[in-house]
Amino acid sequence: MSVKVAYKGGTRFDIVSRGHTIVTDQPIEEGGTDEGMGPVELFVGSLAGCVGYFVSKYCVRHGIACQGFTVDATWSMAEQPHRVGSVELHLRLPGTITPAQQERLLKVAHGCTVHQSLAVAPKVEVTVSSTEAS
Repeated sequence: MSVKVAYKGGTRFDIVSRGHTIVTDQPIEEGGTDEGMGPVELFVGSLAGCVGYFVSKYCVRHGIACQGFTVDATWSMAEQPHRVGSVELHLRLPGTITPAQQERLLKVAHGCTVHQSLAVAPKVEVTVSSTEAS
């Protein structure tokens, strides 16, 4: 599996995977042109989207109404090192759910692939090369 990220000038990068392109940029107040979400917004959005996917699949399988279901995500930054320090996800389901369903939905949400990748951090390796011949 792979994605390609290409620098497009200023603070813009295009992320390409399977024929899809996502533009990342910085807000104007941070020197960007605001052509897309910033990488941190995309990171938090990816987590919220993954949780939403897992929860919606569970709801469909178990007959829980999910048309109009949303995930609201907020986060705060932390330092040393500079990073996302906390993320809060609020699942808003359109109907009434029982306490037992709520408990199960929380377990499903915590089991999403992105959440588990944060809980058990992946190995990240970074290398550098040049396209110029040595």
